[in-house]
Amino acid sequence: MIATDPPRAARVTGELLDRVRERLAVGSGEPDPARVAAAIRAETGGVLGDTDLLRVLRLLQTEMTGAGALEPLLHDPDVSDVLVSAPDSVWVDRGRGLERTSVVFPDDAAVRRLAQRLALAAGRRLDDAQPWVDGRLPEGAGVLGDSFGVRLHAVLGSIAPGGTCLALRVLRPASQGLDALAASGSIPAEAKMLLERIIRARLAFLVVGGTGAGKTTLLSGLLATVDASERIVCVEDAAELAPPHPHVVRLVARPANVEGAGEVTVRDLVRQALRMRPDRIIVGEVRGGEVVDLLTALNTGHDGGAGTVHANSPREVPARLEALAALGGLGRAALHSQLAAAVQVILHVHRRPDGSRALCEIGLVASGYDGRVRIDAAWRADSAPTPAAAALHRLLTERGVE
Repeated sequence: MIATDPPRAARVTGELLDRVRERLAVGSGEPDPARVAAAIRAETGGVLGDTDLLRVLRLLQTEMTGAGALEPLLHDPDVSDVLVSAPDSVWVDRGRGLERTSVVFPDDAAVRRLAQRLALAAGRRLDDAQPWVDGRLPEGAGVLGDSFGVRLHAVLGSIAPGGTCLALRVLRPASQGLDALAASGSIPAEAKMLLERIIRARLAFLVVGGTGAGKTTLLSGLLATVDASERIVCVEDAAELAPPHPHVVRLVARPANVEGAGEVTVRDLVRQALRMRPDRIIVGEVRGGEVVDLLTALNTGHDGGAGTVHANSPREVPARLEALAALGGLGRAALHSQLAAAVQVILHVHRRPDGSRALCEIGLVASGYDGRVRIDAAWRADSAPTPAAAALHRLLTERGVE
């Protein structure tokens, strides 16, 4: 951690850093502490005492390796997000809402250097000509160990008056089963039984909710209950799904490199998944034209597929999918027709005011006389059984699941 009021030796770190880096770049391999100390002495004319030298050395090593001062936060197994809003404003999310930490950077220049170094590790560009970046730090990038990597977003101070902003999301494997989710209070007992029947009946479903509401966690828990003889092909924009199931194939999209080449989209991967003899096709997050390919796949004999979608409520899912389908060249009428035939159930999760996450509604996809799809509530956490509950029960019975 960097102190709120850094000593004189620490204050000169920003001025020294670029010169020390240039000196170290002349050599080969990773700079060891002896080389860094020698570079500091050379750049300061040897005027620093041993105590100040060690202090500057620690600060320089923090800035030049891993995620710097944020490294301990990312290694905390309870942390899902680390947010830097200003040099003296660093926040984390441990599943209980945002909490301010005691981590403080010397100045905005230190935050900017960290953001640019992380962007470089993600193979992206971040400078005044390109003042924002969205990328992913892969496993083994020196940021943290037991995860699928870190999703990075940064905005430089040139367009953020409060200073450079960083948002790091730790992509920890979503591997909890339904039993664990029920034990934590995320899923009520009656809803757990209904979800297990939906999986056995091979109904196709979408998990909807806001960012950080627990969509991927619930989806992973549901996939863990799929019969062991089934082959699950998961397509994701960023690797998060790791259901405890014996036969899961994971395909992860890839952004273009700094030259603009090598991009692999989720839509590309959905098309490849169709050729991999899947029993169930799962799209970790539907956010673009791949919704067309997913609905097409679910309408060609691939029962039991699933995906997640950002939506405020089940009622808004048709409108949300209309917008996404338009990106894939599918009109409104065709979208509603495909959706009605392909998806049967909508699961809505949300984040409570205390930061905990829970399933709040199970909706049934139904078609009106005008051919438009609507979502009827079949189960709600805060209400008595609804008319759609009987319709869902009939559908499950027709599939041979009591």
